[in-house]
Amino acid sequence: MPNTHSPLRYPGGKSVLLKAVVDVIERNDLRGHRYAEPYAGGGGLALALLYGRHTHRIALNDLDPAIYSLWWSILNANDELLSKIETTPITVPEWHQQRETYFLGDASDPVSLGFAALFLNRTNRSGVIKGGVIGGLDQTGNYLIDCRFNRATLAQKIERIWKYRAQIEISSLDGRAFLQQHDERTEPTLFFVDPPYFVKGRGLYSNYFEDDDHNQLAERVHALKNPWLLTYDDAEAIASLYGTDPLYRYSIKYSAAVKRTGTELLATSNDLEVAFPNMTRVVQPERMTA
Repeated sequence: MPNTHSPLRYPGGKSVLLKAVVDVIERNDLRGHRYAEPYAGGGGLALALLYGRHTHRIALNDLDPAIYSLWWSILNANDELLSKIETTPITVPEWHQQRETYFLGDASDPVSLGFAALFLNRTNRSGVIKGGVIGGLDQTGNYLIDCRFNRATLAQKIERIWKYRAQIEISSLDGRAFLQQHDERTEPTLFFVDPPYFVKGRGLYSNYFEDDDHNQLAERVHALKNPWLLTYDDAEAIASLYGTDPLYRYSIKYSAAVKRTGTELLATSNDLEVAFPNMTRVVQPERMTA
């Protein structure tokens, strides 16, 4: 069983929260709800929930046209994408070519753009698409460019996603617009909101947030009628934005640069019954004295 069902790798990916999210779904009888992510990225957690029959349908959204193009290609041009995975050389000259394709951002050719995102994600250090190539341009590092590009494993993951295509909905909207649009649907939905990091988002994501974006997202999340879960990096400003919600701190292993263990925050809507034995409840000072 792979560590994640996604073909993409992300620093701080949320598949580690699978048991906690499954417990929320079971404890609150949400198995009949759709599961929706406005900042899906690799969608590893969503896929695990779908494969495990904890939800019958997932809605994945990513504003990055390259990431959306990859998802579109998996669901709509599977054979062409698999052919690229099987035949494209994993070399530094090819890395330069794929990097150029990615930064050109030609969404009229979604298979090429989506594959470029996948190629860079699998050949760059820690999966950071805008980062440097594994092993360096001279390929003198301890690990080389192809060490994370296992063609057979990638093909297996992509073929499995394709088999579930009727239960997967994709879009490329602003995350806040996605939340509003899907919250207005009649079908009950559980939202899992995992926005760009507050502290290091600029260096990790193409669509990073400015401070006001985080504030606007908090307003949108707090206006939701459907239940929600939200994760963020552990920052005082974020704890303040979600200080009136049930808020928890948990440990997570990062793969970016030097491997390390850090902490992140998880907030939930007030209507959810939760039990997170491996997390610490965060209590804001003003709430302690209230």
